[in-house]
Amino acid sequence: MSERPRVWVSQPLFDDIVARLGEHFEVETTAEVTQHAPDAVNAILRRMDGALVTLNDPIGAVQIEGAPRLRAIANVGVGYNNLDVAALSAAGILASNTPDVLTETTADFGFALMMAAARRIGEAERWLREGHWQRWSFDSLLGADVHGATLGILGMGRIGQAIARRATGFGMRTLYHNRSRLPEAVEADCKASYVGFDELLARADHLLLVLPYSPQAHHLIDAAALARMQPHATLTNIARGGIVDEDALCDALERGRLGAAGLDVYEGEPRLNPRLLAQRRVVLTPHIASGSLATRRAMVALAVDNLIAALGYGPRAGDPPSPLNAAEAAAARAGR
Repeated sequence: MSERPRVWVSQPLFDDIVARLGEHFEVETTAEVTQHAPDAVNAILRRMDGALVTLNDPIGAVQIEGAPRLRAIANVGVGYNNLDVAALSAAGILASNTPDVLTETTADFGFALMMAAARRIGEAERWLREGHWQRWSFDSLLGADVHGATLGILGMGRIGQAIARRATGFGMRTLYHNRSRLPEAVEADCKASYVGFDELLARADHLLLVLPYSPQAHHLIDAAALARMQPHATLTNIARGGIVDEDALCDALERGRLGAAGLDVYEGEPRLNPRLLAQRRVVLTPHIASGSLATRRAMVALAVDNLIAALGYGPRAGDPPSPLNAAEAAAARAGR
């Protein structure tokens, strides 16, 4: 009897969903949340045919060196800047992610975080818990309106479009900027208008970041970009932390050049820039935009489907639902 393929699950997930891997593979799981060292990951992957990983787990040339059996990496997340897709492609390793299943949940959270920043909800709760509320005051903790305001969305993919649809219920004017303009029918459905990057910054009362991370997007929101925003505006980031220059953001808040911010993602997370912790007008959450139980289960289920199919099993054998580099990986394997 031939040996069954071996797969590794890098972090503890949902046992009942992960158990489906056992129908086809020998499965090695991880009992506790672990920050794996690169050499430890490499030692594991050298023995594996596939792996199910999370955003905690960078996978690149170092981790896959000397792993000839490795054919698939299934990432649990729509973002995949933890994966060096070029290195995986060159090694003939198929990578996948989990789009679509988290769109609506993430849009809910992005809108909620924007509202919390605009209405100073985090600051108000801390102020109340600290015992400062001694009497009602007409001018205490005055925030910015969301209804009727101008919403700017930077990155108009699935999640950006879902946020735009929510904005219509608040009577907001929605502007967006994207690498490419959306079809007219999609713009009409979202009631959103395309503008240039500088115009988006200048006109938005509330700017929401939903664009993918790339080297070109690193510190896209820097001191110069923040200076082009209105002093009362809010900035909400549910994309990736490296898109925002956090020191420049703190400078803008401290100097009164920006109204407030809501951040769910951070450069270098889970480490936080200590300056952010000192900002009263910043709502901080620990990368939980997709964090509903139903959505996280759906993400793991899709990642499991991707891994099973990528390794040639199940009803979609050889055709995973959401590959990132199928053609490139196949070409590299064929060229060996």
